[in-house]
Amino acid sequence: MTFAQRTIACGAVRPDNIDQEIVVNGWVNRVREHGGIIFIDLRDRTGIVQVVADGAHSQGALEVASSLKNEYCLAVIGRVRKRPEGTDNANLPTGEVEIISSTIEVLNASKPLPFQVHDDKSVDELLRLKYRYLDLRRPAMYQKMKLRSDVIRRMREYMYDHNFVEVETPIITKATPEGARDYLVPYRLEPGLFYALPQAPQQFKQLLMVGGMERYFQIARCFRDEAQRADRQPEFTQLDIEMSYVTQDDVLGVIEGCITDIVENLSTKPLKFKPFARLTYDEAMDRFGSDKPDLRYDLELKDCAEIFKGTEFTVFQSVLGSGGSVKAIRYPGGGAILSRKDIDDLTLLAKEFGAKGMAYLLIQDEGVKSPIAKFMTAEEIANVVAFTEAVPGDLVAFIADKKDVTNKVLDRLRREFASRLGLDKGNEMAYVWITDFPVFDWDEDAKGWTYAHNPFSMPHEDHIPLLESNPSVCRAYCYDLVCNGIESASGSIRIHKRDIQERVLRMIGMDDEHIQRQFGHMLDAFDYGAPPHGGMAPGVDRLIMQLTDDENIREVIAFPKAGNGYDPLMDAPSKVDDKQLRELHLEIKYPPKKDEK
Repeated sequence: MTFAQRTIACGAVRPDNIDQEIVVNGWVNRVREHGGIIFIDLRDRTGIVQVVADGAHSQGALEVASSLKNEYCLAVIGRVRKRPEGTDNANLPTGEVEIISSTIEVLNASKPLPFQVHDDKSVDELLRLKYRYLDLRRPAMYQKMKLRSDVIRRMREYMYDHNFVEVETPIITKATPEGARDYLVPYRLEPGLFYALPQAPQQFKQLLMVGGMERYFQIARCFRDEAQRADRQPEFTQLDIEMSYVTQDDVLGVIEGCITDIVENLSTKPLKFKPFARLTYDEAMDRFGSDKPDLRYDLELKDCAEIFKGTEFTVFQSVLGSGGSVKAIRYPGGGAILSRKDIDDLTLLAKEFGAKGMAYLLIQDEGVKSPIAKFMTAEEIANVVAFTEAVPGDLVAFIADKKDVTNKVLDRLRREFASRLGLDKGNEMAYVWITDFPVFDWDEDAKGWTYAHNPFSMPHEDHIPLLESNPSVCRAYCYDLVCNGIESASGSIRIHKRDIQERVLRMIGMDDEHIQRQFGHMLDAFDYGAPPHGGMAPGVDRLIMQLTDDENIREVIAFPKAGNGYDPLMDAPSKVDDKQLRELHLEIKYPPKKDEK
């Protein structure tokens, strides 16, 4: 088809274009009629320009304009002129000028809209997802997609500038245990065989290092069948990198440089730490109770074991005697602003996350007020106040329990305190490296060891002899990048020797036959001079989400899934016909209904 094609974008029209005849294409954002003259706000992705349809200039343009509705798609031919005195719109970059139209061509009409797209008013999310193609016309959504494009472009340029080679890895591959459920793809040619969609290109990136690529990157699509959260989607995008002949600091340096470049050039948000802060896993757990601490604020946990090592307070005495921990956290101003009900609510929150209760001290000018003060000596109270740096008006909360429970509960209380005080609303990007994760975690349900971070991480050299004899002390060259309490990237220096990899896999419960079936291809590759290598993978979606201050990852993905993995736009997942099932040698067996045995 032929139509009048734009000579300039709507948002680019300026006073320099006055008296020029131009063509603009776009959507009707709004129509207004004033005394026989019709004003059209025409919108494309660059912005809005005002079009005037005046019968004194073009009767044909006025007739077409009188039939227009929101979101009609137009081509407009006209001449640029200065707006009449007093009608400028300082809120628009194009607000000094307008187009007096000679021709208006309707390229396509629009039905009444399920919601308006010319503003960013709140709309039910499922409705937005069902009509995502309309939602994407909203200026705010376009800006997010443009930012996403700019971030990915800058990632690629940074990688090319640092001698990385972009390599695509397979989307249908082998199912391997990597922490989440796989999405499976039936193999039509042989019943019972399946491909899997990659949870990450983990094994391929390592094999590329064996293959001599040395510096690989990819903007990788990943797929994980796991519970949905605000920062999680079943399919997501990451910047995947791997490097040969490197140490942990080399990998961290590349990623830190890339993220710094993006934040400083594409965001108005300042970096709180430059260079990024660093904590070991053990330091993070000890000081913040979490391996994903939000460092926009302090509120550190204080280990009070030394203060209470000889205490007569039986609760603390019992916990410390059984190898547990007693930790405290200061709530600035909490003693002055919290009611008894507020404190009871915080206690319930602590119990919700596994604590038996929450002890506390209210610090006042005249002394300390607390139900537990009578069980503590004056010296213990004074030492707690000094150690936590509490001042009159503060509350000091204690959790006494097993170490993991204490950390888990205080992490949750720390975030609650920060939320109530508004400390988690800071505009800074507080990046922190968390390093040296444990190699193994004890799985109480399975009564055995599992991997703490990923099963491919190289243990510290001095811990390799202890893998079987003292697994709990073993630490690995593992690292996460955390920003404002959210994991932004994850990686490790990899195991590149067959014997070490086999030992780690045996420790997490795999026998030799299972190891060979699941990982034989990679272990065989290690026998052919595999170099030392490591890498990581920053999440693109989470980075954009933080740059745009969105609380849900769906806001920064063009076509996301709803909370349960459902796609309202495509009505997916959906049933397939019997012919397709027969071709794939599949039969659907539905679970019995609740009222059936």
